[in-house]
Amino acid sequence: MAGAAEVWEHPKAQEMYMLVGWRQWADAGSTSSGLPEYLIQQTGAHKIGEIKNDGYYLFQIPGTHDLVRPIVRFEEGYPRSLEVPRNEIYYTGDEQRGVVILIGDEPHIDIERYITACLDVAEMLGVQRIVGFGGVYGELPYDKERMVSGSYSMPHLKEVMTELAVSLSDYHGGASIGSYMCRRAAERQMEYVAFYAFVPTYDFSQFASISSAIRIENDFAAWLGVMRRVNHMLKTDFDLSDLISKSAQLIQTIEAKVEELDRLVPQAGVRDYLAGLAENFTEVLFDPLDDVWEDEIRRLFDDHDSTGA
Repeated sequence: MAGAAEVWEHPKAQEMYMLVGWRQWADAGSTSSGLPEYLIQQTGAHKIGEIKNDGYYLFQIPGTHDLVRPIVRFEEGYPRSLEVPRNEIYYTGDEQRGVVILIGDEPHIDIERYITACLDVAEMLGVQRIVGFGGVYGELPYDKERMVSGSYSMPHLKEVMTELAVSLSDYHGGASIGSYMCRRAAERQMEYVAFYAFVPTYDFSQFASISSAIRIENDFAAWLGVMRRVNHMLKTDFDLSDLISKSAQLIQTIEAKVEELDRLVPQAGVRDYLAGLAENFTEVLFDPLDDVWEDEIRRLFDDHDSTGA
């Protein structure tokens, strides 16, 4: 790694996995940036390392004002803080199953060295499989289960992905950082899978009386869909009850916004527009009932052992 990353703790577990997300281009619904941060907070994951920022970020772009500049905060002339890109590595888990969480800022330049550092960290920590997060905006019903697209780095992972109710990507175009990592992982024979959640967005700007589009900043329904697949695939036990609650609240919030728009601008046909989306939408449900039965059987055996019967 030649000093590209600093890892001061090397946790051990029988199974080790890595979840990765970035403040990046493909971050609809904050699926790539917000979800890892949420998991760190929910699990109490602690920081075990970082990828150094040297050489990955521009200070300025000619013709722009502060598009990529770090944010400084002064107090009475004293520089109280300086916000710079961060690439932090966290860990949560136990002796059986450990999860490394990498949350970072997408680099502006030198992507090869950056991705090499990420993969080197995974290799050094004994990670068996890396899971990347991403989000894409699209016109789809807000009250249906989110569509999820997937990609993978090694041929044998195709069967794994087909069990998770994802559409396998046929995308051809500019690469996201996750797509870049997927290819480099393939060349190193490392297991990498990515989940890209489709996040609802609606543009009503053609109506003068509606000033903005509906766009979800934190799509908890997308986060939930992704994490249910992660739990099933990796046999992890992330508690999703809070996301279930937040998803229901999100749908209620959007419903209230739609109701308001329909009342204020009935000629816009907001309800008809959304009904048309729903009519042409095929909902793909991911319902891993096997997990429920496995958890229940495990609970019964635990209860049996605790009673000594």
